[in-house]
Amino acid sequence: MKNKFYQYIQNLQDQIVAGLEAVDGQAKFKEDLWDRPEGGGGRTRVIENGKVFEKGGVNISAVHGKLPETMCQLFNVGEADFFACGLSLVLHPKSPMVPTVHANWRYFEMYDDNGNVIQQWFGGGQDLTPYYLFEEDATHFHQTCKTACDKHNPEFYPKYKKQCDTYFWNAHRNEARGIGGLFFDYCKATEQMSMENWFNFVSEVGNSFLQAYVPIVEKRKNLPYTTEQKTWQEIRRGRYVEFNLVHDKGTLFGLKTNGRIESILMSLPPHVQWVYDHHPEAGSDEEKLLKVLEKPVDWV
Repeated sequence: MKNKFYQYIQNLQDQIVAGLEAVDGQAKFKEDLWDRPEGGGGRTRVIENGKVFEKGGVNISAVHGKLPETMCQLFNVGEADFFACGLSLVLHPKSPMVPTVHANWRYFEMYDDNGNVIQQWFGGGQDLTPYYLFEEDATHFHQTCKTACDKHNPEFYPKYKKQCDTYFWNAHRNEARGIGGLFFDYCKATEQMSMENWFNFVSEVGNSFLQAYVPIVEKRKNLPYTTEQKTWQEIRRGRYVEFNLVHDKGTLFGLKTNGRIESILMSLPPHVQWVYDHHPEAGSDEEKLLKVLEKPVDWV
């Protein structure tokens, strides 16, 4: 399963990078191969200063070795060996009219002393963070997520949408990071779902990513915007940074397993503002976004 999934994310990385380069029309992703001293490594691909994307990364990694002590405590196990691989992406567009997007699909295994797999699971999801809300974009993104889920189980979309809303909650700000999408974790074999079934589900969601995001980018990338709207985008990007550094489990896992710092912090936008006690004008588009972030919306 680990070889199958690693092969899948390598192909998916190629596919997504090609799709995003086409929509940008100017910049190309730069590749950076790296090794992790304790075992494994990755293939980071970064785009910067494009026509559409100010900064973004589509990264894959496969790491293995002794499970760090902090993670042993988290999983409540003694010493163990592990293998983890995944694809992680974040895209920060130049235009405030185009939303930021994040996605991740991952697989994890743990072994006993004889190298037998004792635990294995999938996780992942994708979510959208607009700066200006176009309701039809939110509906399109969620409908694409739902269509992918429904092919496997009609209960998946409502369940994983709710988990996404819960997970991407900036508790210290009492608001959502964005308008959500899907979030699933610890997807283990059950009587209903074999690991093969989970693989099929996760790859279905991964394959739906470009379809969920690219039509939104195409629709919004040439809209005009003002300096004030760019400032608003940078203020909202600050909230994105706060979530990633304060709450995000992926960031934490990377830091605690001696992951590659440049790849882990690739999710951070290049230009951000923190303005003291900032409040948008009453009745403005900016305020409209904040109202939506106060509590989750059922987009489909």
